[in-house]
Amino acid sequence: MRRADAFLALLLALAALGAAAAAHARAQARRLLPEQEARAELVRRLDLTDLCLFTEARYTRHPSQADRFAAFQDHPVALEHFPSGSLVPPRR
Repeated sequence: MRRADAFLALLLALAALGAAAAAHARAQARRLLPEQEARAELVRRLDLTDLCLFTEARYTRHPSQADRFAAFQDHPVALEHFPSGSLVPPRR
């Protein structure tokens, strides 16, 4: 078997796996639709806010809600006080 044939076989296998994963995701989304709608109604009824990723620092709770310099409260080269700050990159 030539290397090009092996590469083509690998490419076809990966494409088949990708198509199977997409079909599975579509089926799961259809199956979970009633539960998702119920949760959306609960969020609307309770007026819940965005997702809270971490509870430590305000700039790690939800990255879209943080100001640009919240991580550098003292100065730009200050050490990180919270472990979750090393998991969430700074906003661009």
